[in-house]
Amino acid sequence: MAAYVIARIEVTDPDEYMKYASQTVATAEKFGGEFLAKGGAAHYIEGSGPERLVIVRFPDRAAAEAWYASPDYQKILPIALAASRRDMVIVDGI
Repeated sequence: MAAYVIARIEVTDPDEYMKYASQTVATAEKFGGEFLAKGGAAHYIEGSGPERLVIVRFPDRAAAEAWYASPDYQKILPIALAASRRDMVIVDGI
């Protein structure tokens, strides 16, 4: 069953954040990850939230967790944590 990584991101340092964002696709693809949304324009129809939303589909939860824990992703994660505030979750598909 597919699993989705969903991130709600408020970028606080755009230049630094782009150093992180430019590397995420390659790290996710190694685990079968496919970006479905990556910071495109968002139109809130209920509530409000950050300007950047990301959705990545993985073949299953194990692949999503392996990606997050991978040395390649962990290497760039400190850039994201320093340059943004965010919520990130793995959700099982149906």
